[in-house]
Amino acid sequence: MEVIHALWDSDKLLIWGENSESGSSYKRPRGRPPKTPKPRPHPFSIPSERMREIINNVLPDLPLSNVEISRLDIMLPSYPNGPSNSPELIVDRKTEGDPDEILPWSIDVVKLGPGDGLELLLSLQKPPFSISLGSSLRFWSEAAKLSISLISGQRFSPFLNKVDDVSCKAEWNIVASQRDEDMIGILERAMPPICYLFNGTPDNKRDIIIDFMNSTVDSFIRSSTTSILKPLRGRPPKIPDISREWIKALTTSDPIIKGHHDLYDHVTGWIPGDRANDQISPFRMCFRLDPPEIDENEWWIGFFLQARDDPSLLIDVGTIWDGSEIAASFVKRKLDDPEEWVLKNLGHASRIYGMIETSLDTSHPRGLNLGPDQAYEFLQNWGPQLEQSGFCVRLPNWWRRPESRLGVKLVVSEKKEREIGSGLLGKNSLVDFDWQIALGDSTLSKKEFLELVKLKSPLVKVRGEWMELNPDSIAKAREFFKKGGTNREMEFTQALRIGLGMETSEIGLDVIEIEGKGSMKAYIDRMKGKGKIQNISVPKSFCGTLRPYQKRGLSWLLFLDKLGLGACLADDMGLGKTIQLIALLLKERVGKKRGIPPTLVICPMSVVGNWRKEIERFAPTLNVLVHHGNERSKKHNFKKNITGKDVVITTYSLANRDAGIMSGINWHRIVLDEAQKIKNPDAKQTRAIRSLKAERKVAMTGTPVENRLSELWSIMDFLNSGYLGSRASFNKSFSSPIQRYRDAERTKILRRLVQPFLLRRMKTDKKIIRDLPEKSEMKTYCNLTKEQGVLYEAVVKDMMEAIEGSEGITRKGLILSTLMKLKQVCNHPAQFLHDGSSIQGRSGKLTRLEEMLSVAISEGDRSLLFTQFREMGEALRSHLQTVLEVEVIFLHGGTTQKNREKMIERFQNDAHGPPIFILSLKAGGLGLNLTSANRVFHFDRWWNPAVEDQATDRAYRIGQKKNVLVHKFITIGTVEEKIDQMIENKKELAESIVGSGEGWITEMSMEKLRELFSLSREAIGGE
Repeated sequence: MEVIHALWDSDKLLIWGENSESGSSYKRPRGRPPKTPKPRPHPFSIPSERMREIINNVLPDLPLSNVEISRLDIMLPSYPNGPSNSPELIVDRKTEGDPDEILPWSIDVVKLGPGDGLELLLSLQKPPFSISLGSSLRFWSEAAKLSISLISGQRFSPFLNKVDDVSCKAEWNIVASQRDEDMIGILERAMPPICYLFNGTPDNKRDIIIDFMNSTVDSFIRSSTTSILKPLRGRPPKIPDISREWIKALTTSDPIIKGHHDLYDHVTGWIPGDRANDQISPFRMCFRLDPPEIDENEWWIGFFLQARDDPSLLIDVGTIWDGSEIAASFVKRKLDDPEEWVLKNLGHASRIYGMIETSLDTSHPRGLNLGPDQAYEFLQNWGPQLEQSGFCVRLPNWWRRPESRLGVKLVVSEKKEREIGSGLLGKNSLVDFDWQIALGDSTLSKKEFLELVKLKSPLVKVRGEWMELNPDSIAKAREFFKKGGTNREMEFTQALRIGLGMETSEIGLDVIEIEGKGSMKAYIDRMKGKGKIQNISVPKSFCGTLRPYQKRGLSWLLFLDKLGLGACLADDMGLGKTIQLIALLLKERVGKKRGIPPTLVICPMSVVGNWRKEIERFAPTLNVLVHHGNERSKKHNFKKNITGKDVVITTYSLANRDAGIMSGINWHRIVLDEAQKIKNPDAKQTRAIRSLKAERKVAMTGTPVENRLSELWSIMDFLNSGYLGSRASFNKSFSSPIQRYRDAERTKILRRLVQPFLLRRMKTDKKIIRDLPEKSEMKTYCNLTKEQGVLYEAVVKDMMEAIEGSEGITRKGLILSTLMKLKQVCNHPAQFLHDGSSIQGRSGKLTRLEEMLSVAISEGDRSLLFTQFREMGEALRSHLQTVLEVEVIFLHGGTTQKNREKMIERFQNDAHGPPIFILSLKAGGLGLNLTSANRVFHFDRWWNPAVEDQATDRAYRIGQKKNVLVHKFITIGTVEEKIDQMIENKKELAESIVGSGEGWITEMSMEKLRELFSLSREAIGGE
């Protein structure tokens, strides 16, 4: 195995590497080491010629123009008997003690100029399996991407630095915005120690990054502008000689300017004060625009100093001129001459925004007065330009908010020929609509609009709030009034789509909001989440008590039911979605003399019994038919058998298999329990369910989004077909912008669109439920044994070679097979080998599990232990019973229904029953109430937070009286730890709108797979 590293030294990218073949150990010379030891050859350094080959393998098409081969002395963490291996290099070498010394070693390096270095870092391709990219190389690749971002955003400027008394060096340097500074800060925190140990200390990491970015940007701009500026050199000397020399030095390979002693003084007077003499100031100049307080024609730009290490800290320049504030003392500790610094920065800013120059008429400038037109120009143009040039700019919070601009309101009213209360409104029902011009919350008549236009100000104050009135919007509003407005009809759900932001208005102005008129007002307000849904009484036939939040859920379901719209009840596991739906079934039958057609409940097979028992308990008056098993109704008598039934319960698989007979029924309602089962719209099962006919639809799921937003679309399209548009348009409008680019505005619109149809409550919200105990989740990290480590690396080596030469479905299958094998190795060698051998002492996980269960038993706790492997569950049951001397029970897919119910009964209600309940994740992750347990162990990970949370909720649900401890086992340095970090990031997707298995991993590149599967140094524990 070979690992490639990268270092940055002044204007060179240094590439070097180490391998695992050059020797088994390094013997340190005997005797006391010298106080200043001389560099010794690194015993595992890759020779320079081999490095050339590796670079050609990684970048086969890169024409390297400036390559040097050299030896370099480098400081590395070292053992007494040799240099420490990098974390990416997994080898079994003998070492003595910890790497507690930093010693010099001589290595072979390939030196690349900044241009070639930038090309290499931006063009990294997947290396062969035996080659790994070190963290330092990946770090500089990320820094290179930021350099390109600065170039594409034109955030750079020419600079000049003194070389000696008679010459200067012309350079292109970066001009970072605040966002760039934040990114540099992230890079600074992420820099691997090797990058700064080579030529600096932890204190100058930022300087190293800035030097790299300046050099790469300079090389790129210099090579790109040579041909553009070449004609300047052939012109007559209309351009002063001094300027021609500077241009030449900026666009050729020779950046040195000799003579012209005045040039440096002229240029540094133009360069921002915090960059002159190549010094980065701890502050940047900040300009804050404040609206008028009294006279509406007087806007104010205040001058401030912003601390780079704390952007929230703004220091008024007035404190510097007054010299009496604490802030002034703070600034003087950071700047040698703060007064000169401020004036110099204001002078530079005035070259961008000329109005600032008027403030320099006074010796102590504090700010700048502007009229409304000038303030609008600053908001539109000059503020962004100053920010692009590296200055801080603070604008009012209302600026650029859609509601602060001229827009339109969609006003919806019911059609006169019908009354909403008379029956189902329906998503396809027609409603009347009209457009109204609005500014903020204020609707404008034509007269009011013209009065505002007469002010001839782009910034107006309406009801105490500042608003933008730009010329383009005024023109569109004039055209609207000229046509006399509109008053037509559209479908109800289309009105919602437009009013909630999914579609644009025909007028061309932004849709500010949707409003209801007349009897529609209450309905529209509730759809927007503004109006309260009236709580209804719980039917007397309901044999139980609904909690307050459950009553609100029932009222919400009835509200959407009355509108003929589908509802997604997305409460957390354990909050009682089932009984809210049962109460709905009872409520709609109150006072009904004629029978209501049956509701079809489709659920996983594991909860069919739970549904039947819950209805028997809470609604014994309902007539239920379970359509399941070999005795279920056949086609010829199905319709007859469901006649007179209130509820028909079946499974997802049977809804697919018996779709032919079920699609012939006009169901009163279709309920999908665990509705994430239809997350794949192309699946045969999903298509079969969508073919069923019903006036009303309800989806119940605690995880409306697991991995991708397309899952949310599939559920919403089942409930209200067409509401979120076609699948392709949804992907274009929402999935791609939100998942790939984290578009906050698109996220906001999607949340607004689905909010009326999705009710999401969480157990952790104390406003929802106050009588649940605390839940503590913790990750339990374990090491591999040496046996596991050997097996792990053998699997990775064999499988990566197979994956490398595969593609398509074969590649995906190999990746999933690799994941499965690595999971088995991390669990236990015996599970991977399938040899039935003894399992004692061969697994780091098992050893830790024994210890923790022993403590739990001694404290009187009961534990749930989840594994996705039946073979592992059987082995754990046998082993734990022997070692811990207690009864252990195991529920898996092959357990009969009779034995399943006995196990649950004993574990829940028998005080002397088994303290440990092992469950396979698929058989025991849903539909069970196991609140007698207050500890949950996830022995192996499903790598889906939603599925794991569902399993945990077998114990953490209503009825739990103790605090629940959740232990998630992770083997250090393996695929388990790396994917755990990934799924923490994946949780953002689900939480921002309201992950199923491992399919997303199969789409990774080979480079990402190597990084994912590689075994880190710290994975294997000691004896």
